[in-house]
Amino acid sequence: MLIKLPRSSDCHESEVTPESLYVSRRSLLGGSMAGLALSALPRLGQAAQVSRYADVDDGAAPAWLKDKLEHARWQAVTVKDEAITPFKDATHYNNFYEFGPDKGDPAANAGSLKTAPWSLVVDGEVGKPGRYALEDFVKPLQLEERIYRLRCVEAWSMVIPWLGFPLADVLKQVEPTAKARYVRFETLQDPRSMPGQRSGFALIDWPYVEGLRLDEAMNPLAILAVGMYGRELANQNGAPLRLVVPWKYGFKSIKSIVRMSLVSEQPHTTWQGLAPSEYGFYANVNPQVDHPRWSQARERRLPSGLFSPNVRATQMFNGYEEEVASLYSGLDLRKNY
Repeated sequence: MLIKLPRSSDCHESEVTPESLYVSRRSLLGGSMAGLALSALPRLGQAAQVSRYADVDDGAAPAWLKDKLEHARWQAVTVKDEAITPFKDATHYNNFYEFGPDKGDPAANAGSLKTAPWSLVVDGEVGKPGRYALEDFVKPLQLEERIYRLRCVEAWSMVIPWLGFPLADVLKQVEPTAKARYVRFETLQDPRSMPGQRSGFALIDWPYVEGLRLDEAMNPLAILAVGMYGRELANQNGAPLRLVVPWKYGFKSIKSIVRMSLVSEQPHTTWQGLAPSEYGFYANVNPQVDHPRWSQARERRLPSGLFSPNVRATQMFNGYEEEVASLYSGLDLRKNY
């Protein structure tokens, strides 16, 4: 069912941040760490729409994804006074430490990642555990375009058009049991194709792990993305499957997922384990709770430059407060950061 949520967080496609300035968070170990109005936007099969995103080709999507794209629900989520981030920037300025700690490392090194065939292990407190081929796992699901704000914990932000499936629909397929309270996600571990996993930066205890409370995962805004900018995900952006939770800091949106476990206890996540005073489990965008080493009250919306820094006030829950605030009713968000 097409979700229509005309909220105060709504944004326009013409206002999405250029992808070229998709700036990422510096690593703690590397030294510096320093919305939803929806409208149908058919693309495939209509020549006028083929070049909807400037400088973005159709890519080489696998057959199953091409079929999904042809039948996708094309939507635009608009952000007032903003613009979509250029594709080139979003794919060449990334945080994906499996490929190295510098912003250009993922684009430079991720070409070695083999994304097909790809399988997803589902286990834990579910009625239908197993190892699923990605194309089989998503076969019954309707692909949707969601243009969301992306806010990094480093205080930069963008607007990205994602293609994916509501996480709630995915979870319903595997039938969580009554004991399931959290969802634990795990990234691929393959040092042969991921040089960051065999480098000195490997102080990280690979594989990368993230998690959500089950009710967070079931929120309509949470998606599993398989594409962006009208095409498949680039390797450096988390191909072929990544999480997108727009009201949380970017490090929660785990990339290249190979395992999804339903568990009864809160998962031990990677950045929380490395620096628990800086990166909490919830990681909700909150301008009232600063990072220990910098303010979160303001953010730099990309693109920006020396003479046009494009700095603005950060919105609570990244502008999605109306949709998600009820998840945290009665929870101390300063303590549970």
